[in-house]
Amino acid sequence: MDLLKPNPANSCPLTPLTFLERAATVCGESTSIIYNTTAYTWSQTNRRCLQLASSITSLGINRGHVVSVVAPNIPAMYELHFAVPMTGAVLNTINTRLDARMISVLLRHSETKLVFVDKLFLPLLVQATTLFPMGTQPPTLVLITDDEVSSSTTVNFHHTYEDLVKKGNPDFTWVRPESEWDPMTLNYTSGTTSSPKGVVHSHRSIFIITLDSLIDWSVQKHPVYLWTLPMFHSNGWSFSWGMAAVGGTNICLRKFDVSLVCDLIGRYNVTYMCGAPVVLNMLSSSPNPKPLKNPVQFLTGGAPPPAAVLLRTESLGFVVSHGYGLTEAAGVVVSCAWKPNWNDLTALERATLKARQGVRTIGMTEVDVVDTHSGKRVKRDGLTLGEVVLKGGCVMLGYLKDPETTSQCVKSDGRLYTGDVGVIHSDGYLEIKDRLKDVIISGGENVCSVEVESVVYMNAAVVEAAVVARPDEFWGETPCAFVSVKGGVTNGRDDQEKVVEKEIVEFCRERLPHYMVPKTVVVMEELPKTSTGKIQKVMLREIAKSMGSISVNAM
Repeated sequence: MDLLKPNPANSCPLTPLTFLERAATVCGESTSIIYNTTAYTWSQTNRRCLQLASSITSLGINRGHVVSVVAPNIPAMYELHFAVPMTGAVLNTINTRLDARMISVLLRHSETKLVFVDKLFLPLLVQATTLFPMGTQPPTLVLITDDEVSSSTTVNFHHTYEDLVKKGNPDFTWVRPESEWDPMTLNYTSGTTSSPKGVVHSHRSIFIITLDSLIDWSVQKHPVYLWTLPMFHSNGWSFSWGMAAVGGTNICLRKFDVSLVCDLIGRYNVTYMCGAPVVLNMLSSSPNPKPLKNPVQFLTGGAPPPAAVLLRTESLGFVVSHGYGLTEAAGVVVSCAWKPNWNDLTALERATLKARQGVRTIGMTEVDVVDTHSGKRVKRDGLTLGEVVLKGGCVMLGYLKDPETTSQCVKSDGRLYTGDVGVIHSDGYLEIKDRLKDVIISGGENVCSVEVESVVYMNAAVVEAAVVARPDEFWGETPCAFVSVKGGVTNGRDDQEKVVEKEIVEFCRERLPHYMVPKTVVVMEELPKTSTGKIQKVMLREIAKSMGSISVNAM
Protein backbone atom coordinates (compact mmCIF):
# COMPACT_ATOMS: atom_id res chain seq x y z
CA MET A 1 0.00 0.00 0.00
CA ASP A 2 2.84 2.40 0.81
CA LEU A 3 3.99 2.23 -2.82
CA LEU A 4 0.65 3.49 -4.15
CA LYS A 5 0.89 7.22 -4.74
CA PRO A 6 -0.98 9.94 -6.66
CA ASN A 7 -0.10 9.91 -10.36
CA PRO A 8 -0.91 12.04 -13.42
CA ALA A 9 -3.85 9.82 -14.33
CA ASN A 10 -5.67 10.43 -11.03
CA SER A 11 -4.46 13.92 -10.23
CA CYS A 12 -6.18 15.98 -12.94
CA PRO A 13 -7.30 19.34 -11.53
CA LEU A 14 -11.03 19.43 -10.86
CA THR A 15 -12.87 22.17 -12.75
CA PRO A 16 -16.55 22.69 -13.66
CA LEU A 17 -15.52 23.88 -17.12
CA THR A 18 -15.43 20.24 -18.23
CA PHE A 19 -19.21 20.12 -17.73
CA LEU A 20 -19.68 22.19 -20.88
CA GLU A 21 -17.55 19.86 -23.01
CA ARG A 22 -19.61 16.90 -21.85
CA ALA A 23 -22.92 18.71 -22.41
CA ALA A 24 -21.88 19.48 -26.00
CA THR A 25 -21.15 15.78 -26.57
CA VAL A 26 -24.13 14.25 -24.77
CA CYS A 27 -26.78 16.94 -25.33
CA GLY A 28 -25.36 18.71 -28.38
CA GLU A 29 -28.70 19.20 -30.13
CA SER A 30 -30.70 19.88 -26.95
CA THR A 31 -31.65 23.47 -26.11
CA SER A 32 -29.22 25.15 -23.74
CA ILE A 33 -30.49 28.74 -23.64
CA ILE A 34 -33.77 30.49 -24.41
CA TYR A 35 -34.13 34.25 -24.23
CA ASN A 36 -36.89 36.11 -26.07
CA THR A 37 -36.31 35.19 -29.74
CA THR A 38 -32.83 33.77 -29.08
CA ALA A 39 -32.22 30.04 -28.63
CA TYR A 40 -29.01 27.97 -28.63
CA THR A 41 -28.16 24.30 -28.36
CA TRP A 42 -25.42 22.95 -26.10
CA SER A 43 -23.25 22.39 -29.15
CA GLN A 44 -23.66 26.04 -30.11
CA THR A 45 -23.06 27.26 -26.55
CA ASN A 46 -19.83 25.29 -26.31
CA ARG A 47 -18.66 26.67 -29.67
CA ARG A 48 -19.59 30.26 -28.75
CA CYS A 49 -17.75 30.01 -25.42
CA LEU A 50 -14.60 28.71 -27.11
CA GLN A 51 -14.72 31.49 -29.71
CA LEU A 52 -15.28 34.09 -27.02
CA ALA A 53 -12.43 32.71 -24.89
CA SER A 54 -10.17 32.84 -27.94
CA SER A 55 -10.99 36.52 -28.54
CA ILE A 56 -10.60 37.43 -24.86
CA THR A 57 -7.11 35.91 -24.94
CA SER A 58 -6.27 37.94 -28.05
CA LEU A 59 -7.04 41.10 -26.03
CA GLY A 60 -4.13 40.32 -23.73
CA ILE A 61 -6.00 38.55 -20.95
CA ASN A 62 -3.84 35.90 -19.29
CA ARG A 63 -3.92 33.48 -16.41
CA GLY A 64 -4.83 35.20 -13.13
CA HIS A 65 -6.18 38.41 -14.67
CA VAL A 66 -9.61 39.56 -13.49
CA VAL A 67 -12.40 39.98 -16.04
CA SER A 68 -15.57 41.64 -14.73
CA VAL A 69 -19.16 41.50 -15.98
CA VAL A 70 -21.99 43.96 -15.37
CA ALA A 71 -25.10 42.41 -16.89
CA PRO A 72 -28.49 40.92 -16.01
CA ASN A 73 -29.52 37.29 -16.57
CA ILE A 74 -29.02 37.22 -20.34
CA PRO A 75 -27.26 34.65 -22.56
CA ALA A 76 -23.98 36.58 -22.55
CA MET A 77 -23.87 36.52 -18.76
CA TYR A 78 -24.34 32.76 -18.81
CA GLU A 79 -21.69 32.16 -21.50
CA LEU A 80 -19.13 34.29 -19.68
CA HIS A 81 -19.28 31.92 -16.71
CA PHE A 82 -17.44 29.46 -18.96
CA ALA A 83 -15.59 31.67 -21.45
CA VAL A 84 -13.73 33.83 -18.92
CA PRO A 85 -12.20 31.01 -16.84
CA MET A 86 -11.48 29.15 -20.09
CA THR A 87 -8.77 31.78 -20.65
CA GLY A 88 -7.24 31.16 -17.23
CA ALA A 89 -8.69 34.46 -16.01
CA VAL A 90 -10.82 35.01 -12.90
CA LEU A 91 -14.51 35.84 -13.35
CA ASN A 92 -15.96 38.74 -11.33
CA THR A 93 -19.73 39.23 -11.70
CA ILE A 94 -20.71 42.65 -10.33
CA ASN A 95 -23.99 43.58 -8.66
CA THR A 96 -25.95 45.64 -11.21
CA ARG A 97 -27.61 47.70 -8.47
CA LEU A 98 -24.37 49.32 -7.28
CA ASP A 99 -23.63 52.96 -7.99
CA ALA A 100 -20.75 54.25 -10.13
CA ARG A 101 -18.58 55.08 -7.13
CA MET A 102 -18.71 51.56 -5.71
CA ILE A 103 -18.23 49.91 -9.10
CA SER A 104 -15.16 52.07 -9.58
CA VAL A 105 -13.85 50.90 -6.19
CA LEU A 106 -14.40 47.25 -7.09
CA LEU A 107 -12.76 47.56 -10.50
CA ARG A 108 -9.70 49.18 -8.97
CA HIS A 109 -9.52 46.80 -6.01
CA SER A 110 -9.70 43.74 -8.28
CA GLU A 111 -7.36 45.32 -10.88
CA THR A 112 -9.87 44.35 -13.54
CA LYS A 113 -8.38 44.30 -17.05
CA LEU A 114 -11.56 43.85 -19.07
CA VAL A 115 -15.25 44.58 -18.40
CA PHE A 116 -18.20 43.13 -20.30
CA VAL A 117 -21.09 45.53 -19.85
CA ASP A 118 -24.72 45.33 -20.90
CA LYS A 119 -25.76 48.36 -22.94
CA LEU A 120 -28.27 49.54 -20.34
CA PHE A 121 -25.44 49.78 -17.79
CA LEU A 122 -22.91 51.41 -20.12
CA PRO A 123 -23.46 54.98 -18.77
CA LEU A 124 -22.86 53.63 -15.26
CA LEU A 125 -19.59 52.00 -16.30
CA VAL A 126 -18.40 55.06 -18.19
CA GLN A 127 -19.04 57.15 -15.09
CA ALA A 128 -17.22 54.57 -12.94
CA THR A 129 -14.11 54.73 -15.13
CA THR A 130 -14.03 58.52 -14.93
CA LEU A 131 -13.59 58.15 -11.17
CA PHE A 132 -10.26 56.36 -11.61
CA PRO A 133 -7.33 58.40 -10.20
CA MET A 134 -5.25 60.39 -12.65
CA GLY A 135 -2.67 58.14 -14.28
CA THR A 136 -4.56 54.91 -13.54
CA GLN A 137 -5.46 52.91 -16.62
CA PRO A 138 -9.17 51.98 -16.65
CA PRO A 139 -10.17 48.55 -17.97
CA THR A 140 -11.18 47.91 -21.57
CA LEU A 141 -14.95 47.81 -22.09
CA VAL A 142 -16.82 45.28 -24.22
CA LEU A 143 -20.43 46.15 -25.02
CA ILE A 144 -23.20 43.56 -24.80
CA THR A 145 -26.42 43.98 -26.78
CA ASP A 146 -29.23 41.53 -27.51
CA ASP A 147 -32.63 41.26 -29.17
CA GLU A 148 -34.16 43.28 -26.32
CA VAL A 149 -31.52 46.03 -26.26
CA SER A 150 -30.78 47.41 -29.72
CA SER A 151 -27.23 47.76 -31.03
CA SER A 152 -28.20 50.39 -33.62
CA THR A 153 -26.31 53.18 -31.85
CA THR A 154 -23.15 51.18 -31.11
CA VAL A 155 -21.59 51.01 -34.56
CA ASN A 156 -18.50 52.92 -33.45
CA PHE A 157 -17.97 51.03 -30.21
CA HIS A 158 -14.48 49.49 -30.28
CA HIS A 159 -15.38 46.03 -28.90
CA THR A 160 -18.78 44.36 -28.93
CA TYR A 161 -19.68 40.99 -27.49
CA GLU A 162 -21.00 39.40 -30.67
CA ASP A 163 -18.01 40.64 -32.69
CA LEU A 164 -15.68 38.86 -30.26
CA VAL A 165 -17.74 35.68 -30.61
CA LYS A 166 -17.67 35.85 -34.41
CA LYS A 167 -13.93 36.57 -34.60
CA GLY A 168 -12.89 33.85 -32.17
CA ASN A 169 -11.38 30.48 -32.99
CA PRO A 170 -13.88 27.60 -32.44
CA ASP A 171 -10.93 25.20 -32.13
CA PHE A 172 -9.39 27.22 -29.30
CA THR A 173 -7.64 25.05 -26.74
CA TRP A 174 -8.94 26.42 -23.48
CA VAL A 175 -6.57 27.04 -20.61
CA ARG A 176 -6.92 24.26 -18.08
CA PRO A 177 -5.95 25.13 -14.49
CA GLU A 178 -2.42 24.14 -13.53
CA SER A 179 -3.80 23.32 -10.12
CA GLU A 180 -7.39 22.82 -8.99
CA TRP A 181 -6.58 25.42 -6.33
CA ASP A 182 -6.10 28.07 -9.03
CA PRO A 183 -8.55 30.98 -8.50
CA MET A 184 -11.61 30.87 -10.74
CA THR A 185 -14.16 33.36 -9.37
CA LEU A 186 -14.22 36.62 -7.43
CA ASN A 187 -17.42 37.82 -5.75
CA TYR A 188 -17.74 40.93 -3.61
CA THR A 189 -19.91 40.46 -0.54
CA SER A 190 -20.77 44.09 0.09
CA GLY A 191 -21.35 47.24 -1.90
CA THR A 192 -21.89 49.51 1.08
CA THR A 193 -18.36 50.33 2.25
CA SER A 194 -15.15 51.61 0.74
CA SER A 195 -13.39 48.45 1.96
CA PRO A 196 -15.07 45.67 -0.02
CA LYS A 197 -14.52 41.98 0.73
CA GLY A 198 -13.67 40.07 -2.41
CA VAL A 199 -14.29 36.34 -1.97
CA VAL A 200 -12.00 34.20 -4.13
CA HIS A 201 -12.92 30.62 -5.01
CA SER A 202 -10.85 27.96 -6.73
CA HIS A 203 -11.79 25.63 -9.57
CA ARG A 204 -11.92 22.88 -6.96
CA SER A 205 -14.40 24.60 -4.66
CA ILE A 206 -16.71 25.53 -7.56
CA PHE A 207 -16.56 21.94 -8.89
CA ILE A 208 -17.49 20.56 -5.46
CA ILE A 209 -20.31 23.03 -4.70
CA THR A 210 -21.83 22.54 -8.16
CA LEU A 211 -22.11 18.77 -7.91
CA ASP A 212 -23.09 18.99 -4.25
CA SER A 213 -25.94 21.38 -5.05
CA LEU A 214 -27.29 19.23 -7.88
CA ILE A 215 -27.31 16.12 -5.70
CA ASP A 216 -28.77 17.81 -2.64
CA TRP A 217 -31.63 19.41 -4.58
CA SER A 218 -32.17 16.15 -6.51
CA VAL A 219 -31.98 17.97 -9.85
CA GLN A 220 -33.02 15.60 -12.62
CA LYS A 221 -31.35 15.35 -16.03
CA HIS A 222 -32.50 17.87 -18.64
CA PRO A 223 -34.34 20.25 -16.29
CA VAL A 224 -35.89 23.51 -17.44
CA TYR A 225 -34.42 26.19 -15.20
CA LEU A 226 -35.82 29.74 -15.00
CA TRP A 227 -33.23 32.33 -13.98
CA THR A 228 -35.07 34.33 -11.30
CA LEU A 229 -31.93 34.38 -9.14
CA PRO A 230 -29.31 36.95 -10.27
CA MET A 231 -26.28 35.23 -11.77
CA PHE A 232 -24.11 37.87 -10.10
CA HIS A 233 -25.30 36.56 -6.73
CA SER A 234 -22.62 34.00 -5.87
CA ASN A 235 -22.71 32.93 -9.54
CA GLY A 236 -26.33 31.90 -9.29
CA TRP A 237 -25.57 29.53 -6.37
CA SER A 238 -23.42 27.49 -8.82
CA PHE A 239 -26.35 26.51 -11.05
CA SER A 240 -24.77 28.42 -13.95
CA TRP A 241 -22.30 25.52 -14.25
CA GLY A 242 -24.76 23.00 -12.83
CA MET A 243 -27.19 23.31 -15.73
CA ALA A 244 -24.40 22.24 -18.08
CA ALA A 245 -23.64 19.22 -15.90
CA VAL A 246 -27.23 17.94 -16.27
CA GLY A 247 -27.89 19.22 -19.80
CA GLY A 248 -30.61 21.61 -18.69
CA THR A 249 -32.37 24.42 -20.52
CA ASN A 250 -31.64 27.90 -19.18
CA ILE A 251 -34.56 30.31 -19.51
CA CYS A 252 -32.95 33.74 -19.23
CA LEU A 253 -34.81 36.71 -17.82
CA ARG A 254 -33.56 40.29 -17.97
CA LYS A 255 -35.77 41.53 -15.14
CA PHE A 256 -38.03 39.84 -12.60
CA ASP A 257 -41.71 40.44 -13.24
CA VAL A 258 -44.39 38.28 -11.62
CA SER A 259 -46.69 38.12 -14.65
CA LEU A 260 -43.80 37.36 -17.01
CA VAL A 261 -42.42 34.69 -14.68
CA CYS A 262 -45.82 32.99 -14.51
CA ASP A 263 -46.11 33.15 -18.30
CA LEU A 264 -42.63 31.63 -18.81
CA ILE A 265 -43.35 28.84 -16.33
CA GLY A 266 -46.39 27.79 -18.36
CA ARG A 267 -44.88 28.39 -21.80
CA TYR A 268 -41.71 26.36 -21.27
CA ASN A 269 -42.85 23.91 -18.59
CA VAL A 270 -40.29 25.24 -16.12
CA THR A 271 -39.27 22.65 -13.52
CA TYR A 272 -36.73 24.49 -11.34
CA MET A 273 -36.26 28.02 -9.96
CA CYS A 274 -34.21 29.72 -7.25
CA GLY A 275 -34.66 32.93 -5.33
CA ALA A 276 -34.80 34.76 -2.03
CA PRO A 277 -37.93 34.49 0.14
CA VAL A 278 -39.06 37.86 -1.22
CA VAL A 279 -39.56 36.17 -4.61
CA LEU A 280 -41.83 33.60 -2.98
CA ASN A 281 -43.69 36.44 -1.31
CA MET A 282 -44.16 38.28 -4.60
CA LEU A 283 -45.38 35.15 -6.39
CA SER A 284 -47.88 34.24 -3.66
CA SER A 285 -49.03 37.80 -2.94
CA SER A 286 -49.71 38.85 -6.52
CA PRO A 287 -53.32 39.73 -7.38
CA ASN A 288 -55.36 36.60 -8.11
CA PRO A 289 -52.46 34.12 -8.16
CA LYS A 290 -53.28 31.03 -10.23
CA PRO A 291 -52.31 27.48 -9.24
CA LEU A 292 -49.59 25.91 -11.39
CA LYS A 293 -50.50 23.25 -13.93
CA ASN A 294 -47.41 21.25 -12.95
CA PRO A 295 -45.25 21.40 -9.79
CA VAL A 296 -42.18 23.66 -9.87
CA GLN A 297 -39.23 22.99 -7.58
CA PHE A 298 -38.16 26.22 -5.87
CA LEU A 299 -34.95 26.53 -3.86
CA THR A 300 -34.96 29.51 -1.52
CA GLY A 301 -32.28 30.96 0.73
CA GLY A 302 -30.58 34.19 1.71
CA ALA A 303 -32.94 34.71 4.64
CA PRO A 304 -35.17 32.37 6.63
CA PRO A 305 -38.52 32.14 4.81
CA PRO A 306 -41.51 32.77 7.11
CA ALA A 307 -43.70 29.69 7.49
CA ALA A 308 -46.75 31.71 6.41
CA VAL A 309 -45.08 32.61 3.10
CA LEU A 310 -44.05 28.99 2.51
CA LEU A 311 -47.61 27.86 3.15
CA ARG A 312 -49.06 30.36 0.64
CA THR A 313 -46.49 29.52 -2.03
CA GLU A 314 -46.84 25.77 -1.76
CA SER A 315 -50.62 26.07 -2.01
CA LEU A 316 -50.04 27.33 -5.58
CA GLY A 317 -48.04 24.26 -6.56
CA PHE A 318 -44.44 25.32 -5.85
CA VAL A 319 -42.42 22.67 -4.03
CA VAL A 320 -40.15 24.75 -1.83
CA SER A 321 -36.76 23.59 -0.58
CA HIS A 322 -34.94 25.72 1.93
CA GLY A 323 -31.17 26.05 1.99
CA TYR A 324 -28.51 28.10 3.69
CA GLY A 325 -25.26 29.30 2.26
CA LEU A 326 -23.04 32.31 1.84
CA THR A 327 -20.65 33.73 -0.72
CA GLU A 328 -17.69 32.44 1.31
CA ALA A 329 -18.97 28.88 0.75
CA ALA A 330 -19.91 29.39 -2.94
CA GLY A 331 -23.52 28.27 -2.59
CA VAL A 332 -26.00 26.24 -0.55
CA VAL A 333 -24.22 24.11 2.07
CA VAL A 334 -27.08 23.38 4.49
CA SER A 335 -30.53 22.21 3.47
CA CYS A 336 -33.72 21.12 5.19
CA ALA A 337 -33.46 17.45 4.22
CA TRP A 338 -37.00 16.13 4.36
CA LYS A 339 -37.89 13.25 6.66
CA PRO A 340 -40.62 10.85 5.40
CA ASN A 341 -42.58 10.97 8.67
CA TRP A 342 -42.99 14.74 8.29
CA ASN A 343 -45.47 14.08 5.47
CA ASP A 344 -48.01 13.04 8.11
CA LEU A 345 -47.98 16.47 9.73
CA THR A 346 -50.36 19.34 9.03
CA ALA A 347 -49.52 21.85 6.29
CA LEU A 348 -48.62 24.51 8.86
CA GLU A 349 -46.40 22.10 10.82
CA ARG A 350 -44.62 21.09 7.62
CA ALA A 351 -44.08 24.73 6.64
CA THR A 352 -42.70 25.52 10.11
CA LEU A 353 -40.20 22.66 9.85
CA LYS A 354 -39.23 23.64 6.31
CA ALA A 355 -38.41 27.16 7.51
CA ARG A 356 -35.46 25.65 9.39
CA GLN A 357 -32.16 25.50 7.52
CA GLY A 358 -31.47 21.81 8.19
CA VAL A 359 -28.33 19.69 7.97
CA ARG A 360 -25.07 19.83 6.06
CA THR A 361 -25.08 18.81 2.42
CA ILE A 362 -23.03 15.73 1.57
CA GLY A 363 -20.17 17.82 0.20
CA MET A 364 -19.59 19.55 3.53
CA THR A 365 -17.33 18.13 6.24
CA GLU A 366 -18.77 19.98 9.22
CA VAL A 367 -21.59 22.37 10.06
CA ASP A 368 -21.95 23.30 13.69
CA VAL A 369 -23.10 25.97 16.12
CA VAL A 370 -20.49 27.01 18.67
CA ASP A 371 -19.95 29.48 21.44
CA THR A 372 -18.32 32.47 19.75
CA HIS A 373 -15.74 32.94 22.50
CA SER A 374 -14.76 29.37 23.38
CA GLY A 375 -15.45 27.67 20.05
CA LYS A 376 -17.17 24.82 21.88
CA ARG A 377 -20.37 23.22 20.57
CA VAL A 378 -23.58 24.59 22.12
CA LYS A 379 -26.33 22.39 23.56
CA ARG A 380 -28.61 20.61 21.09
CA ASP A 381 -31.74 22.03 22.67
CA GLY A 382 -33.06 24.39 19.99
CA LEU A 383 -32.60 27.26 22.43
CA THR A 384 -28.91 27.89 23.07
CA LEU A 385 -27.58 30.47 20.64
CA GLY A 386 -24.17 30.30 19.01
CA GLU A 387 -22.30 31.13 15.83
CA VAL A 388 -22.61 28.92 12.77
CA VAL A 389 -19.27 27.47 11.63
CA LEU A 390 -18.46 25.54 8.45
CA LYS A 391 -15.77 23.24 7.16
CA GLY A 392 -15.60 21.73 3.69
CA GLY A 393 -14.09 21.68 0.24
CA CYS A 394 -16.14 24.60 -1.07
CA VAL A 395 -14.93 27.13 1.52
CA MET A 396 -13.21 30.12 -0.10
CA LEU A 397 -9.50 30.55 -0.63
CA GLY A 398 -9.83 33.86 1.20
CA TYR A 399 -10.57 37.55 0.76
CA LEU A 400 -8.64 39.28 -2.01
CA LYS A 401 -5.77 41.43 -0.66
CA ASP A 402 -7.08 41.09 2.90
CA PRO A 403 -5.27 38.40 4.90
CA GLU A 404 -6.24 40.02 8.20
CA THR A 405 -10.00 39.77 7.57
CA THR A 406 -9.50 36.28 6.14
CA SER A 407 -7.83 35.15 9.38
CA GLN A 408 -10.69 36.65 11.42
CA CYS A 409 -13.17 34.60 9.41
CA VAL A 410 -11.20 31.38 8.80
CA LYS A 411 -9.72 30.84 12.23
CA SER A 412 -6.85 28.71 13.48
CA ASP A 413 -9.20 25.88 14.41
CA GLY A 414 -9.76 25.31 10.69
CA ARG A 415 -13.36 26.48 10.52
CA LEU A 416 -15.15 29.31 8.72
CA TYR A 417 -16.98 31.53 11.19
CA THR A 418 -20.03 32.83 9.35
CA GLY A 419 -21.27 35.62 11.64
CA ASP A 420 -24.71 33.98 11.65
CA VAL A 421 -26.44 33.13 14.91
CA GLY A 422 -28.26 29.83 15.15
CA VAL A 423 -29.37 26.92 17.29
CA ILE A 424 -29.20 23.16 16.85
CA HIS A 425 -32.36 21.22 17.59
CA SER A 426 -32.35 17.86 19.33
CA ASP A 427 -32.72 16.12 15.95
CA GLY A 428 -29.49 17.72 14.72
CA TYR A 429 -31.15 20.27 12.43
CA LEU A 430 -29.76 23.81 12.29
CA GLU A 431 -31.99 26.85 12.51
CA ILE A 432 -30.62 30.31 11.74
CA LYS A 433 -31.87 32.90 14.18
CA ASP A 434 -30.07 36.05 13.11
CA ARG A 435 -26.92 37.75 12.06
CA LEU A 436 -24.70 38.55 15.04
CA LYS A 437 -25.19 42.24 14.28
CA ASP A 438 -28.99 41.85 14.09
CA VAL A 439 -29.55 40.32 17.53
CA ILE A 440 -31.55 42.76 19.68
CA ILE A 441 -30.47 42.91 23.32
CA SER A 442 -33.44 44.12 25.33
CA GLY A 443 -33.03 44.32 29.10
CA GLY A 444 -30.23 41.77 28.93
CA GLU A 445 -32.33 39.30 26.91
CA ASN A 446 -31.33 38.26 23.39
CA VAL A 447 -34.16 38.82 20.92
CA CYS A 448 -33.79 37.15 17.53
CA SER A 449 -35.30 39.42 14.92
CA VAL A 450 -36.08 36.47 12.62
CA GLU A 451 -38.22 34.85 15.32
CA VAL A 452 -40.26 38.04 15.78
CA GLU A 453 -40.59 38.45 12.00
CA SER A 454 -41.98 34.94 11.63
CA VAL A 455 -44.82 35.86 14.00
CA VAL A 456 -45.49 39.19 12.29
CA TYR A 457 -45.75 37.38 8.95
CA MET A 458 -48.50 35.20 10.39
CA ASN A 459 -50.77 38.25 10.40
CA ALA A 460 -52.93 37.97 7.29
CA ALA A 461 -52.61 41.69 6.49
CA VAL A 462 -48.79 41.66 6.33
CA VAL A 463 -46.98 41.39 2.99
CA GLU A 464 -43.42 42.13 4.15
CA ALA A 465 -41.84 42.44 7.57
CA ALA A 466 -38.45 43.20 9.07
CA VAL A 467 -37.53 43.72 12.72
CA VAL A 468 -34.53 45.73 13.93
CA ALA A 469 -33.40 47.35 17.16
CA ARG A 470 -34.61 50.79 18.24
CA PRO A 471 -32.89 52.62 21.11
CA ASP A 472 -34.85 52.53 24.37
CA GLU A 473 -34.00 54.59 27.46
CA PHE A 474 -35.06 51.87 29.88
CA TRP A 475 -34.40 48.57 28.08
CA GLY A 476 -31.37 49.67 26.04
CA GLU A 477 -33.07 48.63 22.81
CA THR A 478 -36.39 47.08 21.84
CA PRO A 479 -37.80 45.48 18.68
CA CYS A 480 -39.02 47.82 15.96
CA ALA A 481 -41.07 46.24 13.18
CA PHE A 482 -41.23 47.65 9.66
CA VAL A 483 -44.10 46.26 7.60
CA SER A 484 -45.92 46.66 4.31
CA VAL A 485 -49.55 45.57 4.19
CA LYS A 486 -51.97 44.27 1.61
CA GLY A 487 -53.63 47.04 -0.33
CA GLY A 488 -51.16 49.58 1.05
CA VAL A 489 -52.53 52.61 2.83
CA THR A 490 -54.98 55.04 1.28
CA ASN A 491 -56.77 58.23 2.34
CA GLY A 492 -56.74 58.80 6.05
CA ARG A 493 -53.25 57.38 6.05
CA ASP A 494 -52.29 58.43 9.59
CA ASP A 495 -55.39 56.91 11.19
CA GLN A 496 -55.08 53.77 9.09
CA GLU A 497 -51.43 53.30 10.01
CA LYS A 498 -52.24 53.66 13.70
CA VAL A 499 -54.87 50.93 13.39
CA VAL A 500 -52.38 48.62 11.63
CA GLU A 501 -49.67 49.35 14.20
CA LYS A 502 -52.00 48.62 17.11
CA GLU A 503 -53.30 45.41 15.52
CA ILE A 504 -49.79 44.06 14.91
CA VAL A 505 -48.64 44.83 18.45
CA GLU A 506 -51.71 43.08 19.90
CA PHE A 507 -51.23 40.19 17.47
CA CYS A 508 -47.63 39.71 18.68
CA ARG A 509 -48.55 40.01 22.34
CA GLU A 510 -50.79 36.99 21.98
CA ARG A 511 -47.96 34.89 20.51
CA LEU A 512 -44.65 36.13 21.93
CA PRO A 513 -43.03 36.74 25.31
CA HIS A 514 -43.51 40.35 26.40
CA TYR A 515 -39.87 41.37 25.86
CA MET A 516 -39.97 40.16 22.23
CA VAL A 517 -43.08 42.13 21.22
CA PRO A 518 -42.29 45.13 18.95
CA LYS A 519 -42.75 48.37 20.84
CA THR A 520 -42.71 50.26 17.54
CA VAL A 521 -44.42 49.39 14.25
CA VAL A 522 -43.71 51.41 11.10
CA VAL A 523 -45.91 50.94 8.03
CA MET A 524 -44.20 51.47 4.66
CA GLU A 525 -45.41 51.17 1.08
CA GLU A 526 -42.51 48.81 0.38
CA LEU A 527 -39.50 47.76 2.40
CA PRO A 528 -36.08 48.62 0.91
CA LYS A 529 -34.30 45.64 -0.63
CA THR A 530 -30.95 44.69 -2.08
CA SER A 531 -30.60 43.53 -5.67
CA THR A 532 -30.85 39.93 -4.52
CA GLY A 533 -34.17 40.53 -2.78
CA LYS A 534 -32.92 40.76 0.79
CA ILE A 535 -34.56 43.41 2.93
CA GLN A 536 -31.98 46.08 3.72
CA LYS A 537 -31.86 45.96 7.50
CA VAL A 538 -28.89 48.33 7.51
CA MET A 539 -31.15 51.06 6.13
CA LEU A 540 -33.99 50.17 8.50
CA ARG A 541 -31.65 50.25 11.49
CA GLU A 542 -30.65 53.77 10.53
CA ILE A 543 -34.31 54.80 10.29
CA ALA A 544 -35.05 53.26 13.69
CA LYS A 545 -32.02 55.00 15.16
CA SER A 546 -33.08 58.34 13.67
CA MET A 547 -36.45 57.97 15.41
CA GLY A 548 -34.61 58.41 18.70
CA SER A 549 -34.90 56.48 21.94
CA ILE A 550 -38.24 55.47 23.38
CA SER A 551 -38.45 57.50 26.57
CA VAL A 552 -39.27 56.06 29.96
CA ASN A 553 -42.29 58.36 30.11
CA ALA A 554 -43.69 56.80 26.94
CA MET A 555 -43.85 53.35 28.50
